[in-house]
Amino acid sequence: MSDLLARARTSELSGGQMLLIPVGSTEQHGPHLPLGMDTVIAQAVAHRAADVMRDGGVDVLIAPALAYGASGEHQHFAGTISIGLEALQHLLVELVRSAGSWAGRCVFVNGHGGNVSAVVAAVCQLRVEGRDVGWTACVPSPQADGAPIDSHAGRVETSLALALAPDDVRLDKAEPGALEPLAALLSRMRAEGVASVSPNGVLGDPAGASAQEGGRLLCSMVTDVISSVEAWAPDGQGRLRPRRRRVA
Repeated sequence: MSDLLARARTSELSGGQMLLIPVGSTEQHGPHLPLGMDTVIAQAVAHRAADVMRDGGVDVLIAPALAYGASGEHQHFAGTISIGLEALQHLLVELVRSAGSWAGRCVFVNGHGGNVSAVVAAVCQLRVEGRDVGWTACVPSPQADGAPIDSHAGRVETSLALALAPDDVRLDKAEPGALEPLAALLSRMRAEGVASVSPNGVLGDPAGASAQEGGRLLCSMVTDVISSVEAWAPDGQGRLRPRRRRVA
């Protein structure tokens, strides 16, 4: 049987499977990366984590990815489609309420930072209802050479894109965007959107990105997701944390 829920048949499901649910977005990723990058990353992490867990005897399924999230901060850029925080929260709640009638644990594998408050609110609500649910984030470990973990369409995401979807990367169009620390940009971004601090939509610098680095970053995220699920110790916001942070 496939571990993909969309390809499975009711007769193949005994009930009680763990369900990994990738949560992404459809939003601008600068002039060089595709709009679906967050969804691609969340799907890849979920799939690779499921492969390892299944090899270890865990009965796990992967739900179809949610490709629309809360991306209002990117709305000034063509191609962005956002359903907002409230709608996303309700969607996640209803999804688990439904899946919970036959699945065991449900885990949201979130690939977009703008989704976090909705994911937290949904998971906390579901846990109050007695649902066995948690969430984890696709966050890479610090880079070996000390380069900063940039925020959006910079070196990190460009490296991941080169590893996962190289045909969709336009390196000839890659260019730096806002280089200030994210903390210094957040208040203006929240009030006026990403375009107010970065006209090209990039937060960081894609320079130095490589498929090799992307593969290492992906491996780090997969390792952390597996460790988080195995530990299963949701914090006050329902987030699952790895037993220890991997630093390459």
